[in-house]
Amino acid sequence: MLALFARDIRLNIRAGGGALTGVIFFLTVIATIPFGVGPDLKLLARIGPAILWIGALLSCLLGLDRLFQADREDGSLDLLVLGNDRHMLAVTVLVKCLAHWAGSVLPLVIAAPLLGLFMNMEPLGIGATALTLLVGTPAITFIGAAGAAVAVALPRGGLLISVLVLPLTIPVLIFGVSASYGATANPDPFLQPFLILAALTLFLGVLGPVSAALALRHGTD
Repeated sequence: MLALFARDIRLNIRAGGGALTGVIFFLTVIATIPFGVGPDLKLLARIGPAILWIGALLSCLLGLDRLFQADREDGSLDLLVLGNDRHMLAVTVLVKCLAHWAGSVLPLVIAAPLLGLFMNMEPLGIGATALTLLVGTPAITFIGAAGAAVAVALPRGGLLISVLVLPLTIPVLIFGVSASYGATANPDPFLQPFLILAALTLFLGVLGPVSAALALRHGTD
């Protein structure tokens, strides 16, 4: 499993500059917001956590179509599906999800504090938003694995994956933004939505790989 994890990280870094593409797209989204909102620094600081979360969410969707694509092209996906039972296939998918997150999504989390400065956010808000992104973005990858497994046989499944995955990520977005606001807004709590966000990630860490494994096995039958 460690060899698979290291292999997938290398593929994520090499394939089309996945990490760099996501960071550039993230930067583009954040940089265009002030042009639409205007020079109101207080407004930018107030909507900063939501904008960072939306930008990270959209950036996470970019590389999901590559989650199983390389394995399908070289035939190793069929070997993984046929050579493992249902539980081992789900564990394999989980490892691939973690590798995809580490190679493509973690750079977004690292870049988030710098982009928070563009939104005139306070240090506490920047730290809270980065923490919620660190905890919540794996859930997006786990959900995306199921969508990627459904669309793996399609030549251009990226749009379909986005359509399937985006509505399912709304609870993650809601609790991630709520926790980010709770760190800076006194009436709003931080701990409750943050714990719910962590619970969602753990729950989807089981449900997502299992659903993806079932979709992959059904797709090869």
